[in-house]
Amino acid sequence: MKKSTAKLFGILTLATGLITSCSSNDNPTPTNPPSATFTADATNFQGDINEGEVTLDATKKYKLTGKIQVNSGATLTIPAGTIIEGTGGTASYIAIAQGGKLNINGTAAKPVVMTSGLATKAAGDWGGLVICGKAPINRVNGGAGTAQSEVADLSYGGTASADNSGSIKYLRIEYAGAAFNSEKEFNGLSLFGVGSGTTIDYVEFFHGADDGVEFFGGTVNTSNLISIGNEDDQFDWTEGWSGTNTNWYGKLDFGKGNRGIEADNFELGYLNTPIANPSITNLTLVGPGSAPTSGTWLENDAMKLRRGTKGIFTNLVFSGWATGFNVENDETIAYIPTSLKAVNVNFIADVAVKSKGKLNPVSPATSGVSTNVSAIVTSESASTGAGNGAGMPVWASGWSVGF
Repeated sequence: MKKSTAKLFGILTLATGLITSCSSNDNPTPTNPPSATFTADATNFQGDINEGEVTLDATKKYKLTGKIQVNSGATLTIPAGTIIEGTGGTASYIAIAQGGKLNINGTAAKPVVMTSGLATKAAGDWGGLVICGKAPINRVNGGAGTAQSEVADLSYGGTASADNSGSIKYLRIEYAGAAFNSEKEFNGLSLFGVGSGTTIDYVEFFHGADDGVEFFGGTVNTSNLISIGNEDDQFDWTEGWSGTNTNWYGKLDFGKGNRGIEADNFELGYLNTPIANPSITNLTLVGPGSAPTSGTWLENDAMKLRRGTKGIFTNLVFSGWATGFNVENDETIAYIPTSLKAVNVNFIADVAVKSKGKLNPVSPATSGVSTNVSAIVTSESASTGAGNGAGMPVWASGWSVGF
């Protein structure tokens, strides 16, 4: 009898242990809770986000006092209506590293705004937004190389064309572009090797000290971009970027800025692959006038296309430029009019020269030989550009500024 009881007790003990073991495996205790190591302090918003998802609170105004860096495996989510104010010059910026994600969920009624936190706001008050992805760049011919970003010092590039760095919708970036020196400064948005899995839609760059947005290689596509009053170029690309884009609007303020668009393949290898080859459909570029009486412009071009870039541009409006298309370098000109062309261009007001071209310099002491590039414009029409000629497009209503 005692022996039977002992056996039954042993069986019950074993069964209890098995039940306890299964229960523990089904509901494991997290060893690394999401975002356990980062707290978003609205009064001193800075630091590295290394894990999980950090979601900001739209009822708070975040003072960006230093660097926010979102590292691989982590996500920063910013809800509609959130305001982030940068106050630290070049030390104050937001950077998304390779493998990190940024989700900006603004709306037309409640855009997310990244702006200056100073009482008197001015271009260059803070850095800007930097995103680094794993899509191809051409700094090494062939598109398999990587590099370090010129701001934020993060790796970018690779072979993942469809890389996903998150989703950005209804964002306004103001007064960015803080400068380290005369050769190195932030843009409003810097896209380093960003892939086509990333969404960029309804974004404005307003009164920055350098470019509104610059694409450094990658394959990211965009739509509904506005760039107004930035003090270098409104849009810029290099390092082999090839994206599909719709609805771009760019405008220079009087006395500020160089060009609507500056476009390169790669400055140290005009034929490096992948070749920069974006398409832009529905584009408006508004300049300061073909012959301004005051202010300083270095070139006053609607589009400067050089250093081997390709590009297909459809349904364009140019207004108020000394030159419409300024095409430089033999390698670029060779693509006209097959893989470098503009279809349906409306020169609606005060464009002094529709197109001009210059071959490669014969020697460093020369500026090159002028050549006819008029074939870049394959047709002219009464096109509407970004939607409303030189005026504010309907899709810009409610969330943008500066028109």
